[in-house]
Amino acid sequence: MRKSFKALNIKCSGCANTVKESLKEDFGEVEVDLSQEPRVVSVEIKDDDQEQLFRKKMRKLGYPMDDEELGTFESTGLKAKSFVSCAIGKMNQ
Repeated sequence: MRKSFKALNIKCSGCANTVKESLKEDFGEVEVDLSQEPRVVSVEIKDDDQEQLFRKKMRKLGYPMDDEELGTFESTGLKAKSFVSCAIGKMNQ
């Protein structure tokens, strides 16, 4: 089933490129809608375990979902990770 998630910290096409490249092996085609805020990431999700894997991988890249509760310190750390992911995505475009 195709599912859409609202992701935080995605700012540009560099971020979107990192998300697409990092997730394509596990989820196939990944779509990132940069016209909305928060950004919407759509992927094929088969079950709850795969959704948890998606959330874990997005968080590792610095892009948590908007429904996750984050403390100030955690939020700041994830933003820093997202800047690195963005830079990598820009270099790989």
